[in-house]
Amino acid sequence: MNIYVGNLNYRLEEESLEQAFAQYGEVSSTKLITDRETGRAKGFGFIEMPNDDEAQAAIDGLNGTDLMGRTLVVNEARPRS
Repeated sequence: MNIYVGNLNYRLEEESLEQAFAQYGEVSSTKLITDRETGRAKGFGFIEMPNDDEAQAAIDGLNGTDLMGRTLVVNEARPRS
């Protein structure tokens, strides 16, 4: 399952985000989105977890929690329309 993670601290690194989700199961990929021109973080990213039950547990467990002073917004990523 592909998971959207928003309201991230701009100084957060991919390893820290992955560790938060790894508590709930296997993480296959972590991607923080950055601005193409400046290279600075945009404050959101995506986590890919192969097991849907573990992914749902991570969404339920992490949505609304604090990470580096910011309240996370975590939900299943929707395809671009």
